[in-house]
Amino acid sequence: IVNRTSDPYVKFKIAGKEVFRSKTIHKNLNPVWDERVSLLVESLRDPLYVKVFDYDFGLQDDFMGSAYLYLESLEHQRTLDVTLDLKDPQYPEHNLGSLDLAVTLSPKEGDARDATMLLRRNWKRSSKCQSMRLSDVHRKAQLWRGIVSISLIEGRGLQPMDTNGFSDPYVKFRMGHQKYKSKTIPKTLNPQWREQFDFNMYEEQGGYVDITVWDKDAGKKDDFLGRATIDLSLLSKEHTHKLDLPLEEGEGVLVLLVTLTASAAVSISDLSVNMLDDPHERHQIMQRYNLWRSLHNLKDVGVVQVKVIRAEGLMAADVTGKSDPFCVVELSNDRLQTHTVYKNLNPEWNKVFTFNVKDIHSVLEVTVYDEDRDRSADFLGKVAIPLLNIQNGERKAYALKSKELTGPTKGVIFLEIDVIFNAVKAGLRTLIPIEQKYIEEEPRVSKQLLLQNFNRVRRCIMFLINAGCYINSCFEWDSPQRSICAFVLFVVVVWNFEFYMIPLALLLPLAWNYILITSGKDTRQDQVVEDLLEDEDEDFDKDDKDSERKGFMNKLYAIQDVCISVQNALDEVASYGERIKNTFNWTVPFLSWLAIVALGVATIIIYFIPLRYIVLAWGVNKFTKKLRDPYTIDNNELLDFLSRVPSDVQVVGKDRLSPHSMVFTHFV
Repeated sequence: IVNRTSDPYVKFKIAGKEVFRSKTIHKNLNPVWDERVSLLVESLRDPLYVKVFDYDFGLQDDFMGSAYLYLESLEHQRTLDVTLDLKDPQYPEHNLGSLDLAVTLSPKEGDARDATMLLRRNWKRSSKCQSMRLSDVHRKAQLWRGIVSISLIEGRGLQPMDTNGFSDPYVKFRMGHQKYKSKTIPKTLNPQWREQFDFNMYEEQGGYVDITVWDKDAGKKDDFLGRATIDLSLLSKEHTHKLDLPLEEGEGVLVLLVTLTASAAVSISDLSVNMLDDPHERHQIMQRYNLWRSLHNLKDVGVVQVKVIRAEGLMAADVTGKSDPFCVVELSNDRLQTHTVYKNLNPEWNKVFTFNVKDIHSVLEVTVYDEDRDRSADFLGKVAIPLLNIQNGERKAYALKSKELTGPTKGVIFLEIDVIFNAVKAGLRTLIPIEQKYIEEEPRVSKQLLLQNFNRVRRCIMFLINAGCYINSCFEWDSPQRSICAFVLFVVVVWNFEFYMIPLALLLPLAWNYILITSGKDTRQDQVVEDLLEDEDEDFDKDDKDSERKGFMNKLYAIQDVCISVQNALDEVASYGERIKNTFNWTVPFLSWLAIVALGVATIIIYFIPLRYIVLAWGVNKFTKKLRDPYTIDNNELLDFLSRVPSDVQVVGKDRLSPHSMVFTHFV
């Protein structure tokens, strides 16, 4: 196809929507795939659009040619060998090679048609159909069959790539379109990661997980250390497998723990078919998550059902003054979408989405896009709804927000949400590490974001300074009444101090703020929210665009890395300060009640059990933890708890805008 080595992969589109992406074949100009996929086709009038790309790590993939397969020309129930000549629409005279397919067109129930294709490749594997159009059949459609849980334990004997004789290794996992990236361990050839990642498994017979190991380099392209592959079809389910994977094209071994477990129902259906409207099925689900089953399958915290009804007053994204909207519903790493309603600013979807809840502190995100045939979908609006804020069975109109969730955009969406969960499981899951999101965009330097994070840290520091000034004013007798009360309190507490009073003292601000909130005096800092909203100005987009200018960023790459590190460090420091404040301010009542229970239990334990026994038990547990389970993943329960408490920035993003505060103009 070209006069150099390429890493080709193929994308398939129907009616402008990507429905499948093949595996990447590395360093090959004559790739063989042998990959099979079934696609639901709504209309034979829509041709299958095939595009070939060259995968470039860290860069935009290169276009290698495209072709159309016209489905109306195919015969039913007969496999045809088809050769597609690849062309570049801008240079149609250029010969870019060809692609061989074996295509079978067969009828499926209802009016849909099932086109089965075989894309040849030099080893067989299965792959899921991405972003498939939803069939309009009145039944539940199961989307994934199970969960693949991978614990990345350690690496041994990796290849040294730096001048100091070491490497800074990190690992990338990929299963279909699901991707994860581990943390980077600096200056070592035997890294200890101790991280866990979960993938959705779409095929009963398994699939493949591709693993690559990289050496992190600041200011230049990361070095490749090796690759490995896990064939899930060789692993038994409901059992943990310890795998020592030698790295191909490199040196060393990766140690992993892999577990395949069955998943409860995750589905899409029409409004006429949904489980919670059936009294018998709803009763069964309530029984599954009642308190008597609190210690059964701790990972299955609950279930959430989302009814996406309709949207009104959407933004016109096309030159015709209309849009082609579809809706994407996301919960953690689970992602489902509706069909597209063409040429409509007031679409009705009437779809029901069902998800399993693994963390009750997850945020349900509903995003509306405009479908475009030849390019990526246009963003129309988004809402973010914490599961703990959901009021079951209420149909509500949510005003759509911008991508950053900081301000309104045009349109509202009508949703009805039900969440059923076990409170004990939810509380226990709060004390384990939060589930990581799939690999997201690399962070970029933003003057606006850097300034915002600096102001957040400054507010936290000012709170400590003000608290110190208040205490100092008691010593200075600025207010004799206050100083006398403080002196008496100091003498009484010091004279009668016991260690159990520490958690007891932390209970007091929780109780005080709860009383203020229930009496109508909300102590949460509305001014902080206003300050954060004021920080969102027009310079944000301009700043981000400037950071994308390649010439400038290539010259200042090292400075950019430093700025990103400072920006993220400020964000982390400010976030923890705000999360501690929001715990005591009852921003998330579930977490504040959980803190009260934990502090109450700590008070009772410290009161009745001598401190030396508590410290001894803690030390014995820490020293013997790795002896009891060599592959345990370390965690800090307090930090895991705080990771579920939203910072002020997250509070702003999750606040619901009232649709009545928005103005819609209709030009006739």
